[in-house]
Amino acid sequence: MKPPELNTRKQMLVASNRRAEHDYIILQRIEVGIVLAGTEVKALRERKANIADSYATFPNQNDNEFLLLNMHISPYSHGNRENQPPLRPRRLLVNAREAVRLRTQVQEKGNTLIPLSVYFSGPFVKIEIGVARAKKKYDKRETNKERESDREIQRKFTYR
Repeated sequence: MKPPELNTRKQMLVASNRRAEHDYIILQRIEVGIVLAGTEVKALRERKANIADSYATFPNQNDNEFLLLNMHISPYSHGNRENQPPLRPRRLLVNAREAVRLRTQVQEKGNTLIPLSVYFSGPFVKIEIGVARAKKKYDKRETNKERESDREIQRKFTYR
């Protein structure tokens, strides 16, 4: 009998936070689930989501409840009264042990939790959360210099 292949679900990207790599140093990445209403899932299938200004937080220090704030999901085009407010807080689903570990990492000075991408993994909506530290201005300049030097090297190798 063959062992089951890991992660054989089909994946479809809905939204990604492209500014995150520029503005933050990503220390760790984790995949979490999210609690959504039916019309929100349908709107995500239409790729109507924006996670540019969103972040995750623990509203209560004693509870393992983990929320995603400022994620904008536009109302579903064929929805009616069932549509949810676009910017409502959404609960994230993580293991209790993972929640405790994430909370301790966020309590360190300067760390925050930001969503990096939203995607469908089979029938499930998943969010990739990153434990991140904000880059200083000189870090951003250094990253840009490295990127420019890499481009120069690629140009020299491709045109010879």
